[in-house]
Amino acid sequence: MTTAAAKDLDLSVLPPDYRAAFEALQATAARVAELEEINKRLEHLVAELNHVVHGKKSEKLSEDERQLAFEDLETAVAEVEEQKDTQAAADDKPRRKRSPARRNRGNLPANLPRIEQVIEPDSLECPCGCGQMHKIGEDRTERLDIVPAQLRVIVTVRPKYACRACTDGVTQAPAAPYLIEGGLPTEGAIAHVLVNKYADHLPLYRQSQILARSGINIHRGTLADWVGVAAFHLRPVVDRLAEHLKASTKLFMDETTAPVLDPGRGRTKTGYLWALTRDDRRWGGDDPPGVVYFYAPGRGGENAERFLTGFDGILQLDGYQGYNRLTRPSRKGGAPIRVAHCWAHARRKLKEVFDRDGSEIAAEGLRRIAEFYAVEADIRGIDAGQRLSARQARTAPLVAAFGDWLQEQRLRVSAKSRLGEKLGYIHNHWGGLQTFLEDGRVEIDSNSVENLIRPIALNRKNALFACESACKSDPLGWVMIM
Repeated sequence: MTTAAAKDLDLSVLPPDYRAAFEALQATAARVAELEEINKRLEHLVAELNHVVHGKKSEKLSEDERQLAFEDLETAVAEVEEQKDTQAAADDKPRRKRSPARRNRGNLPANLPRIEQVIEPDSLECPCGCGQMHKIGEDRTERLDIVPAQLRVIVTVRPKYACRACTDGVTQAPAAPYLIEGGLPTEGAIAHVLVNKYADHLPLYRQSQILARSGINIHRGTLADWVGVAAFHLRPVVDRLAEHLKASTKLFMDETTAPVLDPGRGRTKTGYLWALTRDDRRWGGDDPPGVVYFYAPGRGGENAERFLTGFDGILQLDGYQGYNRLTRPSRKGGAPIRVAHCWAHARRKLKEVFDRDGSEIAAEGLRRIAEFYAVEADIRGIDAGQRLSARQARTAPLVAAFGDWLQEQRLRVSAKSRLGEKLGYIHNHWGGLQTFLEDGRVEIDSNSVENLIRPIALNRKNALFACESACKSDPLGWVMIM
């Protein structure tokens, strides 16, 4: 019998037993149809996930796009799960206990304020008439509640006092010093704008829109004034931080592009932000991590030379040739520095060839580099001396074998081929790639500083361009113009 025919069937003509069985059959068919729809949705989500992870190189997403895709997929899966639970409840089936997400394991921080809501039964009288029941225990559950940012007005009152018997004058407490004299914001409000802009990558025009939803109309230009005042007062702090970092014995450095307004030409040009950072956590160093960003209109090595004036330690970086002048006896601002190059960049060169051509030589190079990283995973977190001993015993022979293999392959492959160019890159940086074998404080790659460059990429996406004059004067980074 077709579904349409079943709908048109007059159940009243059926015996009671047959009627009940037929109604149960209809309910089951409806439930099966709903489950089939849910399964189709889940299959679609799995297909999307496979595309994100295993799609063609030309279709693969960037790191940020991939994270957004995962968020959307997780949201959709949660929606389907809730649909299934709701349907089960409608069918009077026991709601299955969902296992807690592994990413949210553990209790909420103890320092958060707790607001208890006690839910008492409607009646405490015993159903059998014995009298009032006594408390024998309780169940406690905790949920995270979020209160949107609260805006408030700080009213400062300075009473004036005068003597009724004389006219010697009026007494009044002096006004407290403010960051912006006679201005609207408190220091907390300015700090909030700065954190939103530089830590959460929220442009000023969006902050202006958020405030407007609360009835506070503050133009983005006003917010920019607040940021400029804060930048001026924070400059000594940033300068001191840079001096402190450059007193270290080992630092990372990297640079990335920043679109800046080119006045008079009606378009933007490319500037550069340079990140100088210290991160000794992998070997238990005593100095805390820190980072300072510098702006320069170009990528020339003279900019790195100027920024690093006073630094004479080991500098870990990628293979950009602009840094070569730092290793020369003619270096300005200090003695020649020692560089440590990045094995992640070397690996990336081979990975590019392997992804495009499936080269067996590139695959072998990747396998050998993976052995270096396996040792690093074992020694992460131990002190520098132990790291150095482990590297000399375990990694040094592997690196030496890689060097021999590298020279053999360079003889077999044309230097002008794509693979030959990548092998030549590794050969040209071979000295710096071995620095980590000679000092336990040095990392195998410069990923620490590359992770600190990513927030600038987020700012690039969220902003139209930067003002070059603001970049030069703003110690916090670059002032975005929206």
